[in-house]
Amino acid sequence: MNKIKCECGHINPEGTVLCEACGKPVEGNQHIDGNDDKKLLNMRYDGSARRSQTYQKSIVDKIWSFFSSVKVGVWLIVLALIASIFGTIFPQEQFIPQDAVSRDPAIFYEDRYGILGLMYYQLGFHHMYSSFWFITLLALIGISLVICSLDRFVPLYRALRNQRAKKHKKFLSRQRLYSESTNIHDNDIDKLVASLKNSRYKITEENGYILAEKGRFSRWGPYVNHIGLIIILLAGILRTTPIMFSEEYMWVREGEQRVIPGTNNQYYIENQEFILETHDQEDERFQGGSLEEEIATNFQTDVIIYEAENPDVVGAEPELEPILEYSIQMNNPAKFDKYTLYQQGYQLNEFKNMSFYIHDADDEAGESLGTFTIDLTNPESVYETDSGFRVELTNYYPDYVMTEEGTPVSETDFPRNPAFVVTVYPPDSDEGEVSFLGIGMNIDATGENQYKVAIDDVEFRDVSGITVSSDRTLPFFFVGAMIFMIGVIQGMYWQHRRVWINKQKDNSLLVAAHTNKNWHGIKRDIEKAVEGTNVTMVKDQQELDE
Repeated sequence: MNKIKCECGHINPEGTVLCEACGKPVEGNQHIDGNDDKKLLNMRYDGSARRSQTYQKSIVDKIWSFFSSVKVGVWLIVLALIASIFGTIFPQEQFIPQDAVSRDPAIFYEDRYGILGLMYYQLGFHHMYSSFWFITLLALIGISLVICSLDRFVPLYRALRNQRAKKHKKFLSRQRLYSESTNIHDNDIDKLVASLKNSRYKITEENGYILAEKGRFSRWGPYVNHIGLIIILLAGILRTTPIMFSEEYMWVREGEQRVIPGTNNQYYIENQEFILETHDQEDERFQGGSLEEEIATNFQTDVIIYEAENPDVVGAEPELEPILEYSIQMNNPAKFDKYTLYQQGYQLNEFKNMSFYIHDADDEAGESLGTFTIDLTNPESVYETDSGFRVELTNYYPDYVMTEEGTPVSETDFPRNPAFVVTVYPPDSDEGEVSFLGIGMNIDATGENQYKVAIDDVEFRDVSGITVSSDRTLPFFFVGAMIFMIGVIQGMYWQHRRVWINKQKDNSLLVAAHTNKNWHGIKRDIEKAVEGTNVTMVKDQQELDE
């Protein structure tokens, strides 16, 4: 690494555009910041040596230079935004509706959206935000932010730390605000400095040369922004891991108590009651409309959350301790430990129990000879009536359909269309009669049955769809957003202002000033400071050129 020694004696790193100490332009390096064909100096990074603009030999240098480019960072963000847009065209895989024909993505997208859905699935857009290439894109944005920040922050910090009050005349005369005054007495300089000090400028004096500075911390605003964005990106990447984020969907029936998925058998839920409220059709606001279906105004599940005292003991019945009683509503979830339960859906009037009675096949009146009730969630294999009949449940199809081959099967495990194959044994008989029962069905398998089984009563219940979410990345998103906003405020509402006051040997006075924004403000500060002195007000050389 070649060092550059300035005439002021300061040793500058290779690639320095303006001496870190006196600000003299370094010959041969002015093209780096575009100063070779301009009257005013580019002060964005105070002429510091940036690695991306200096070293281009090794593969590491080239990679560093590539990711340090702001254009590359912007294009990476644009690509991520475009990918995010494609990810919202159709629902993501985890948001496939529970009542869909199939929750298999290979079937759902083509069935629901046709050829476009099939293309969407085959291109992998159905799991866009957890895909390897999208996570890689986020990681590349993070790498770009880190390299961009280091490439600019470190040299800028070093340049501002090493700056001196005494500046080279070439540096001062090429600042945007500049003036030369003759025959200036020390009293005028003292008044000028005192006024700037009253304006909260920090005064640095070096052998009669003065630097007035304030708001340097505002220069670090963009880099604070970058830190916040990096934390947010890390949170987004961590959210794809099951340790930091999990989401499960469960159906809970009224009166049912079951383990909450994703909690390692530590927590249980009991559905006490599901409540559905709809709008009042007599309300004048809904008169004359074209609504064919009732609109739900509220649907909620009253639940009790239990914690298991011994969830890890194999084979032991868990001892449940109630920890929360809550009414879960839309936008009013239940929260406990690190879990959140959302009211996501519901199913009304699911079959709970079906009661049957046995009667003589030739009895048109259907006088009952015995009754039995089947629990559709947990059916028994054998039922006995008070009159001595024995009924064996040979086959049970909770959600009955008939295949093209003529075979009865169950599409799901939920009792939506229950059907049964039962064998009825009369009292004191070992010869059974087989019947196929269902909604609107009573089929005699042999056509010679002496007894028939008919539906006597049906009991219904409602089912709540609950989403169980555990998101440990939210604190990271919150911290990242807060840091980002601090950076925005830091860089937006304050400005880094510097005024150099250098007295020459011939009693002339050179005054130059620079700020990263709000030039009117620094002009006003200087105008107030030179008032009542013989110091010439600075001229805006950019306006003079125009």
